[in-house]
Amino acid sequence: MSRLWFATALETVATFWRVLRRDGVTIGFVTHDRDLWFDGVRHRAAPGMIPSALRCSAGLEADSADLQGALTHDALAAADLAAGRFDGAAVRFGLVDWQSGESTLLYAGTIGPMTAGQDRFEAAVESSKAALHRDPVPRTSPVCRARFCGPACGLAAARFETRVLVLGSTPDGGAVRVTAGAAQPGHVGGRLCWLDGPLAGCRSGIAAVQGALLVLDRPLDVTVPSGTAVRLREGCDGSIATCAGRFGNAVNFRGEPSLPGNDFVLRSGAAG
Repeated sequence: MSRLWFATALETVATFWRVLRRDGVTIGFVTHDRDLWFDGVRHRAAPGMIPSALRCSAGLEADSADLQGALTHDALAAADLAAGRFDGAAVRFGLVDWQSGESTLLYAGTIGPMTAGQDRFEAAVESSKAALHRDPVPRTSPVCRARFCGPACGLAAARFETRVLVLGSTPDGGAVRVTAGAAQPGHVGGRLCWLDGPLAGCRSGIAAVQGALLVLDRPLDVTVPSGTAVRLREGCDGSIATCAGRFGNAVNFRGEPSLPGNDFVLRSGAAG
């Protein structure tokens, strides 16, 4: 039988929220003066973090919430926010009895846009019902709609991944130098996953390859020490030529490269 919360004038209740980052790290917080351990997660005391009023409805519209607080807790750092460690993380809001450890979940969603100042942060939270507003019907396209090495693609990611070492980065942080022979033209459009160092768990897109340099899609905010381990994954431009010629996977191509475009009806015949 579920508990009836706030049934008496005096309750030993605190608010908790749990952040499940995409790199596998789970961080819990609670509006209490000491840490609490429940549901297999240590929830750290964070009275300075304030969840807003939650909007929950029975309709199909997305429920809204937001979170704000001070960057004073050692589990939060402006560098982690800037590196995108919390982007797209799942978040859970709920109530917990700080004496018995009994808890209940009130809200589940995903962290959306985040802004961080010198000593504060704000984050918008999008509920799971927001997925109901996305059109699931695929549209025709000349390029493949499947995610490379995803379920629709059918290719095994391990075939196109290599583990190498970063030997250094350019002064502006826009490119990194990897071990000799590791950078290949096929890595353009792929990604680099940081396995250790200050960016461990983060991912960077590969925009171009210049010799032994990998040009990243955005500059690095930190200095990467030499010898940092990374995992490179090849990229795919989504064309039928690449799918068939390079990967031999045309049978799983999810696109219509020969379908005329919308401008086909506007073309006029050539004289003669």
